[in-house]
Amino acid sequence: MELLRSLSIGQYIPRDSPVHRLDPRTKILATVAFMVVLFLVRGFGGFAVFAAFLGITLALAQIPIGFALRSLRPVLFLLLLALLLQMFFGTPERGTVLVRVGPLVATREGLLQGLFVTARLVLLIVGTSLLTYTTSPVAIADALEHLLNPFRRVGVPAHELAMMMTIALRFIPTLVEETEKIIKAQMSRGADFESGGPFRRARALLPVLVPLFVSAFRRAEELALALEARGYRGGEGRTRMRQLRYTSHDAVAAVTFVAVGVLGLVLGRL
Repeated sequence: MELLRSLSIGQYIPRDSPVHRLDPRTKILATVAFMVVLFLVRGFGGFAVFAAFLGITLALAQIPIGFALRSLRPVLFLLLLALLLQMFFGTPERGTVLVRVGPLVATREGLLQGLFVTARLVLLIVGTSLLTYTTSPVAIADALEHLLNPFRRVGVPAHELAMMMTIALRFIPTLVEETEKIIKAQMSRGADFESGGPFRRARALLPVLVPLFVSAFRRAEELALALEARGYRGGEGRTRMRQLRYTSHDAVAAVTFVAVGVLGLVLGRL
């Protein structure tokens, strides 16, 4: 239950901030570039630059850092697993031994490599979540369609892909809320989801999946009927109340991001 409440992926937080007012295409391109640059960095210095940049961006977007860190709670197990795997299996046995558990040996070099991988994953999750925090699903759909339009010449369905991705993002919080309601309803009937080990808890969640899938299919059907009732026929001839336009703020944001990316790469190579 606590894990469901901590899930903040896909949520949009409306604010009147400089980050929210940026063109969504700028934010999407910056997010993609940020993901690429993260995997090019080879040192903790670059990660420190990106962490400071994310902290300043969150402050400008008026989003509490604690709320952003909540997106890490559902993946804490994976982060810990990545750290342990790197500690025990990521480096040769000739490294400086820290812990020996039977045939397994944790080295200092493995610990540093594990912290490096974990830091990369943390920055990746927080950085990508920042896009959905500051951009509405409708704006994301319009921006994705604009960015994919050049690929329509080779048969890429730009509008359909943008629509599917936006609906998926939009329904993540809805499905989480629906799951919490189903769990509460079953707990009121005597179901136990808290006691026992991890495998017993996972098995206890199996009865939740059937009503959740039924609810998801029902919502999908209702959405399809609503689109048909409003005369939705795809992207051909579709107009928009708000047109996307690049402004000087987007240029400043792009230059700033490039500067931060270059600085992170330089320090990350040291």
